[in-house]
Amino acid sequence: MLDERKLAVLRAIVEDYVATSEPVGSKALVERHSLGVSPATVRNDMSALEDEGYITQPHTSAGRIPTDSGYRLFVDRLTTVKPMSPAERRAISSFLQGAVDLDDVVGRTVRLLAQLTRQVAVVQYPSLTRSRVRHVELVPITPSRLMVVVITTTGRVEQRVLELAAALDDEQLVELRERINGAAVNRQLSEVPDELATIAAGFEHDVRPAVSAVVSTLLESLAEEAEERIVMAGTANLAVLGADFPRSIQPVLEALEEQVVLLRLLGEAVRPADVTVRIGHEMSVEGLIGTSVISASYGEAGIGRLGVLGPTRMDYPGTIGAVRAVARYVGQYLEESR
Repeated sequence: MLDERKLAVLRAIVEDYVATSEPVGSKALVERHSLGVSPATVRNDMSALEDEGYITQPHTSAGRIPTDSGYRLFVDRLTTVKPMSPAERRAISSFLQGAVDLDDVVGRTVRLLAQLTRQVAVVQYPSLTRSRVRHVELVPITPSRLMVVVITTTGRVEQRVLELAAALDDEQLVELRERINGAAVNRQLSEVPDELATIAAGFEHDVRPAVSAVVSTLLESLAEEAEERIVMAGTANLAVLGADFPRSIQPVLEALEEQVVLLRLLGEAVRPADVTVRIGHEMSVEGLIGTSVISASYGEAGIGRLGVLGPTRMDYPGTIGAVRAVARYVGQYLEESR
């Protein structure tokens, strides 16, 4: 365990290196920070930090830069996270308030997160596996054509159009709508098939095929959307940070093209607004070893996840604060719009 003085030196090295991208020397630390010790003591502390693997010297006669272990200790010992300013909070709220549907909410969120952090932002759609049915509507288009509309508690709207072998009259359609909603509303999507299994049996024999077709279409609309969906924004930000990837940025871009990789990166965020930070070699993808991911879940019971990816030389206090704030605002917005 490091004593508080060495932790203060490490904290100062991380802050300076993140701000300047230049290796940090003892003289600069003494000049920029109120460490309360002499340059010689700072040099001794830096030597101890290097021996323990928290900082390293990129080349002879250079200053020091943090290692992945140094960043990890810095994050683990953060005493404060940069809060959003009142102006930033108002901007987040107003940015989301104009959304017209779930696609718009997700699109606005990922762009907002990329702008706030100047990193690559990733947002996962609310998971259907944690959603409940809010309402089912049956909309007649022609006597034999019907639109099935499913609205979930997470704001998803799924629509399917089907042709009926035999038309349902208005009375039968009203009854079917009422029975489907009575069985499905407020049920988790995994429970819906069992709840709807016997609906057709409650109708006259001649309309049962049409009722079964409606139920099948409803279930298919939910099953087809069971795959997790994500959106990404801000990849152009990586180009600005190209110096942080001295070998090549290409492996990072290739990894970001794989949806399963992005889902895995966000996968550790479980409880709403809890923030997970994964740094450098903690990443499970070789092409992303030089990066860090900060992620959080949002919404009731953590129905979706969001996060940002950037180089390990990252403003961790500010980025953690931004990810946490956006996750909280998105969750509140979805809850209020239910």
